[in-house]
Amino acid sequence: MAIELKIPAAGESVSEVEIGNWLKQKGDSVQRDEPVVVLESEKASMELPAPESGTITEVLKKTGDTVAVGEIIAYLEPGPVKADAPPRVVQAKEEARIMPAAAREFAQRGLTAKEVKPTGPGGRILKEDVLRHTGDGHKSDQREEVVPMTKLRRTIAERLVQAQQQAALLTTFNEVDMSSVMALRKQFGEAFLEKHSVKLGIMSFFIKASVEALKEFPEVNAEIRGTNIVYHRHYDIGIAVGTDRGLVVPVLRNAERLSFPEIEKAIGDFAKRARENKLLPDELQGGTFTISNGGVYGSLLSTPIVNPPQSGVLGMHATQERPVAREGAVVIRPMMYLALSYDHRLIDGREAVSFLKKIKDVIENPARMLIET
Repeated sequence: MAIELKIPAAGESVSEVEIGNWLKQKGDSVQRDEPVVVLESEKASMELPAPESGTITEVLKKTGDTVAVGEIIAYLEPGPVKADAPPRVVQAKEEARIMPAAAREFAQRGLTAKEVKPTGPGGRILKEDVLRHTGDGHKSDQREEVVPMTKLRRTIAERLVQAQQQAALLTTFNEVDMSSVMALRKQFGEAFLEKHSVKLGIMSFFIKASVEALKEFPEVNAEIRGTNIVYHRHYDIGIAVGTDRGLVVPVLRNAERLSFPEIEKAIGDFAKRARENKLLPDELQGGTFTISNGGVYGSLLSTPIVNPPQSGVLGMHATQERPVAREGAVVIRPMMYLALSYDHRLIDGREAVSFLKKIKDVIENPARMLIET
């Protein structure tokens, strides 16, 4: 008996999703838990896995269609996978590098990841890379391409405009000397990795520093709700993660209770599952403050936009060696510019500047923070 493939619940307040790329088509064999289609919601992209092994017998919806939660989009006839079905193209580390749209092209052409030169962010392989490799992507007379915005991208655009229109946004800047953090990472990094099986990055330092600053300046961890101010007594930190489909912000719950290893493992897990479209909708809502690290892309300075209903966002940037004055002498130090965008309706300039200065002080004296190595 055929199994109905239905749209699963996609989180609180999400009643419909948009069909993204079909990774399997009618007549294709599929293994249990193998992704069948990419679903785009207003909060995230996610893959719908096959509940059983078998063959796709019917596809009811096409890419771009909007469908309700619980609606049937395809049928799967359970049974053994066809012997002539192409094997899954990528495994382990390679799988995270291949985007879903490219995965089907790999399967159809029988290619491996090693054969195709990636051009996507972080060495990811895009559909265009596969087409370029096979010669199908060359269109000399094509001067432009019109592609519909995904539901996630439309939501990002709407929320950014909303933030600009409904909040009084300002940004204040400072710079931080990263010498001490870099020295600690060099001193304890190897032991930290050996003990916890995860690298000691810089993001955990900034999360710890942000929690300390938020405790001292609670306005930055608050939100305006109607005519009231809601002060959050918990610290749920959103970590901005870039994907090929847009920016997503998974939330690190109760960051004040987490150790350095727990933070680093959580960040690594978020980044991996964001690339694989496996973040859960509930993981993308409810944050009280956000940190965005544009430095991973080489950004030197930016003005991040607050994620409503939050009132503040910290922007990290690239670390560069620059000449600075120390005790009357010019020396070279690894410096990072920091930016704090904030809602001026709730946060005054004094609090914003002091908040950023607190983060600078903690980062430049990281020994204050408890590090489990």
